[in-house]
Amino acid sequence: MKSNWKLLALMALLSSVVTLAAYNLLGFNKRDVIFNESSPTPTITGRLAALTGNGPTATPGDFSTAAEAVTPMVVHIRTTMTRTVRQQQVPDIFRDFFGDDFGGNQRPRRQQGQASGSGVIISKDGYIVTNNHVVQDADEVEVIMTDKRSFKAKVIGTDPLTDLAVIKVEANNLPAITLGDSDALKLGEWVLAVGYPLDLESTVTAGIVSAKGRGIGILNQNARQNDPKADTPIEAFIQTDAAINPGNSGGALVNLRGELVGINSAIASATGYYSGYGFAVPVSLVKKVSADLLKYGNVQRGYLGIIPIELNSTVAKEKGAKIGRGIYVESVVDNGAAKTAGLEKGDVIVKMEGQSLDSDAQMREIIGRRRPGDILNVTINRDGTERDVKIELRNRNGGRDVIKKAEVSTANAALSSLGADFEELSAQDAKQLGVAGGVRVKKIVDGKLAETDVEEGFIIVKANSKNVKTTKDLQAILSSVKEGEGLMLIGIYPNSSRMYYYAVPI
Repeated sequence: MKSNWKLLALMALLSSVVTLAAYNLLGFNKRDVIFNESSPTPTITGRLAALTGNGPTATPGDFSTAAEAVTPMVVHIRTTMTRTVRQQQVPDIFRDFFGDDFGGNQRPRRQQGQASGSGVIISKDGYIVTNNHVVQDADEVEVIMTDKRSFKAKVIGTDPLTDLAVIKVEANNLPAITLGDSDALKLGEWVLAVGYPLDLESTVTAGIVSAKGRGIGILNQNARQNDPKADTPIEAFIQTDAAINPGNSGGALVNLRGELVGINSAIASATGYYSGYGFAVPVSLVKKVSADLLKYGNVQRGYLGIIPIELNSTVAKEKGAKIGRGIYVESVVDNGAAKTAGLEKGDVIVKMEGQSLDSDAQMREIIGRRRPGDILNVTINRDGTERDVKIELRNRNGGRDVIKKAEVSTANAALSSLGADFEELSAQDAKQLGVAGGVRVKKIVDGKLAETDVEEGFIIVKANSKNVKTTKDLQAILSSVKEGEGLMLIGIYPNSSRMYYYAVPI
């Protein structure tokens, strides 16, 4: 018996040495944040704990062990934001008769609002993952621990396409959660949702995994509202019937071992409150997105370079495909990753990284875990014959390099001081309005335009007497304005025949 214990102890020591060597050899000791990740198989030390009775003793259906362990790792997030509130404007017909001063002062008012959500501590030195929509447009972010300690937090990075964000508090030795394996989740498996719903104290609810790889269209809808040309969001949610309400956003979805398997993000409800199902971003995406935000400041996305169509029997018949499941390649992008690897229109992707493909959401999640330059193992069906293809993913510019944060959305960054979202007029809209082109003020957030009488929907046709047809035109004009000078915007509103002039201080 003693010899068996000596053998187990020796094996544990050797395992630690090998792990430490691999840790340094692979460069993991240089990572910005060290994640706690679960082991795919039981470790020797885990078996020792089981033998000595020192390990977790939770039985199936017993949620107390996981709940007790995880609760201190989930925090309450409160945000403060300032919005511009505009009073109802007087119709132009009355202005024409009585002048621009009719109706009193119409200048915008600034109003503060508050919101709350949840977050999950992923490192001992204060990094926290939450939802993008929890901290979006926030002026101040406050994090409250379960022990009532409060910290001001800094937003490190956000990713609207996965609805994830990373924030940081200045604290050490925090209880950090262990990241589990969302791929290993099984339908019907018990999970717990931990968060701060309805501005209550820390709350734990239980349910089962109802579905995986679920797309509900909510992120796509939000992205299209903010930018019609935005990339397609990655929706491959874990669906659960654990009760999730407003305030749970950004909180933890954990298995009965207390390992993080998802970040609670949305609910399916006609009322806005829990009515049966909740949705969580799988931890496989959380790992990759949070690591990118910490290392690069933005998410490094790999692009396949195809126009995909999800197959079913009806679509397969329309397209003349030999099979009824998979992703049909409607077209391939010139100089894209797929075309370089030899994919053609009419091919059907049936497997990716060894997984059978059933949905577009599943495919986007697999690609979403990888960066430009990564190799993707793909099986395609061409004219009834399967073949394996290796595809090297590209970045959005067609290259393999990392795109730094400063290189992303440079036009929007240059215009950010105006505090608005812009979109270029289509040729059809320009023709209907009788202008050569222009840039529409789509949304006023906060900044220089919020201090003027410019309203959302205003179409800029000239700036400082120069024609404006694209956002690049406006960006170039703005960059030429010297400090102390102003910007004169000239334009129209769709329902008015008047030309409007606005002086914007720079």
